[in-house]
Amino acid sequence: MDINAIYKEPKSEFFSPLAWNVVEYFKLRFLPSLCAFLCLCGGQNELAKVDLGDPFTSSPNLNWTHAKTLAQAFISQLNLTEKSNLLTGTRYTFAVDGTPINCVGNIGSIPRLNFSGICLNDGPAAVAKQDLISVFPSGITLAATWDRELVWKGSRALGEEFRAKGAHVALGPVAGPLGRHPLGGRNWEGFSPDPYLTGKLMSSYISAVQSVGVQTSSKHFIGNEQETQRTNTRLPNGTNIEAISSNIDDRTLHELYLWPFADAVRAGTTSIMCSYNRVNGTYACENPHLLNDILKGELGFQGYVVSDWFATHSGHKAANAGLDMDMPGYVNQSSISTGETYFGPHLIEAIKDGNLTEARLDDMVRRVITPYFLLNQHHHDYPSPDPSQTYVMANMYNSDLGPQIPARDVRANHSSLIRRIGTAGTVLLKNTNNILPLSNPLNIGVFGNSAPDPTDGLSWPRPNIFEPPPFGFDIGTLDIGGGSGSARHTNLVSPLSAIRARAATYGARVQYLTNNDILSSNNFGSIYPTPNICLVFLKTFATEALDRTSFTNDWNSTAVVTNVARFCRGNTIVITHSSGINTLPFASNPNVSAILAAHYPGEESGNAIVDVLFGDVNPSGKLPYTIPVSESDYHVPIVNLTARDVEEQGPDAWQADFEEGLEIDYRSFDRRNVEPLYEFGFGLSYTTFDIGDRVSVAKLYGDEGVSARPDADGRIVPGGNEDLYTPLLLVRTSVRNTGDRKGATVLQIYVELPEEGTPRGTPKKVLRGFEKVEVGVAEEKGMEGGGEEKELRVRRGEEESAGGGEKEVEFVLQRRDISYWDTELGDWVIPRGEIKVLVGFSSRDVRGEVRVEVR
Repeated sequence: MDINAIYKEPKSEFFSPLAWNVVEYFKLRFLPSLCAFLCLCGGQNELAKVDLGDPFTSSPNLNWTHAKTLAQAFISQLNLTEKSNLLTGTRYTFAVDGTPINCVGNIGSIPRLNFSGICLNDGPAAVAKQDLISVFPSGITLAATWDRELVWKGSRALGEEFRAKGAHVALGPVAGPLGRHPLGGRNWEGFSPDPYLTGKLMSSYISAVQSVGVQTSSKHFIGNEQETQRTNTRLPNGTNIEAISSNIDDRTLHELYLWPFADAVRAGTTSIMCSYNRVNGTYACENPHLLNDILKGELGFQGYVVSDWFATHSGHKAANAGLDMDMPGYVNQSSISTGETYFGPHLIEAIKDGNLTEARLDDMVRRVITPYFLLNQHHHDYPSPDPSQTYVMANMYNSDLGPQIPARDVRANHSSLIRRIGTAGTVLLKNTNNILPLSNPLNIGVFGNSAPDPTDGLSWPRPNIFEPPPFGFDIGTLDIGGGSGSARHTNLVSPLSAIRARAATYGARVQYLTNNDILSSNNFGSIYPTPNICLVFLKTFATEALDRTSFTNDWNSTAVVTNVARFCRGNTIVITHSSGINTLPFASNPNVSAILAAHYPGEESGNAIVDVLFGDVNPSGKLPYTIPVSESDYHVPIVNLTARDVEEQGPDAWQADFEEGLEIDYRSFDRRNVEPLYEFGFGLSYTTFDIGDRVSVAKLYGDEGVSARPDADGRIVPGGNEDLYTPLLLVRTSVRNTGDRKGATVLQIYVELPEEGTPRGTPKKVLRGFEKVEVGVAEEKGMEGGGEEKELRVRRGEEESAGGGEKEVEFVLQRRDISYWDTELGDWVIPRGEIKVLVGFSSRDVRGEVRVEVR
């Protein structure tokens, strides 16, 4: 019986994909608001019965039970060799029709059962190592939007490209690294050092990508917080030097690094990728406490654990510890040609030797194949992998496979959405005398090496780690980082080209100088007359396999800004393209009038920044991290040992003790009373906002009270004990536009647990809610005939106030949101005492407060 005979598709031709999309969007857009309204009408007791889930982070309505049944029927037809092959990556495979398949990761086909195999491809911001694809904004940019709906839409479009390329698994999203180190080389792939923000956006990404039938692989689990010595290495004499060990206490693990992965599991992610590093001395991919006890046990994860590429260190030991799939299926790079593997036939040998049970092997296969059925990837209409990828990858490594195969173009009209996300993720940090938005200046100067088209091509080569920094290419705009998460551009709109195009529409002149060596030498001989406005584009390159070495932007950035600002006499605007946290020594320079952090905005980079600079879009981005005054304000350095250190301390020398506990980023600044340059959650607009006159909190649990711990008899659902997600508090307030321009802001909720009722090391406050709110000005109200104000978004609990220019917003706080992890009990606990709920526009800009006792 072949795979297509296991499940017969029901006759439902009338239910077209278009109709399904309409229904799905209606559910996501309006159902939560309707639920909240019905609950409020029904009284407090009724509220407790309803899960007011987030519309853009809730798990899709998928039938795992049915998928497991189909998977079991398929597994029953397999022999041991076929089972072990389903768990072991291979360099390449062939489709059922004989077409060669060469994805980043491959699970081989089984022609006799009409099983086409599984294709895994790198993300998380593009279908990497492919041609004719879109480059979407990176995770750090998505986080700066603070907009779950927009992240969902962008991720769905990305999922469509993965599907159209024939990939079954998109390797993303990223919560590891979370961002313990501000200079972490892969921070840009993830979202934010705040676990709540990261968890919500990861969930949006997962539900969106999987809504189009593509699996997600949430990574890197866990404690993968630095690239330096992220995996084991060998000395010239053959001595094995172990990977860095992230030594994390149980509370820090649960409240910080595990939190977003719990959200990912709750959202239905089909796989979790274990990381290269060790955790408390044991490699993450063979750590039974992490994989079996916590991930599959405590969090109720139903999918499969896949290793990062070459992160497997053993066979049956790793399998028994919870690893389900070994990628890419070989011991190391050199063994690709020999076929040496940890899994494959070694799993069969382990069963024969009594080191692995066949039941565990079947469990591994079931976990791997269930998502394949869950997302209907066995259907005949699921696209086959684009055969051009083999040729694209060969070309990247200067190999010639003969006549090239044209790639499958999957970009559709995604550029407009990429542009919109790029603007939403741009954070306005400084705007002296409202120099922005620009009023069509007639002489524009463009400076800096991140302004023009790249001179070294449209894909970023991995830098040579043996060369001194700065890493990356010199001349050319930077819209995405490097490494496996990077991508080949089909199109890239640079800031210089977009500015010239905009200037042409009203007859302005554009002068430019983009060589930072010339700029840092203070040579402006080619620029005359002095421009009316000077735009300086800086960049900071970050990549997998390397951690950054400097807080400042690259390529003599400070000297460049100082010289341009002096030359342009106070009309200088600085735009940074960066992986995240930088020091900005020029922020206090009176000749620098505006600063924007554009992050890694994707292929529409130039158009996105022009939209903001000229006021076509009112900036609404907020910092998903803290910008310090000086680098010493961040007190957690990357572990970086010398050869002498390793020689003296031995193969186990690399140890990272997470002694700061929960206090990273803004939590650390709060605890140490350090004043940041720009705080977490900060971002200016071309208008101004305030909260309404009242902040209220309502208890959703009635008169029966709340227990300290979640129900011990509660079901373990994806994400953990179901009682952790019981809604307990409803916070209500409103946002008022106090300026003269329509705009959007992010209302943020922080929770402060009572100091006396919580253990030492509890943060002063933590983010526990946020909402992107678009509000018009009062004069726009009452417009007839469908004016712009009628088009404003309505989300959960939002209503326009009759006075105009104001919107009501509601936040639901669940049990987990107001609990801490008790290491002695091994459980979440709500503390006794008064809990403060803080409402504002950043971690330091608190506009309202309400207090409540839950127990």
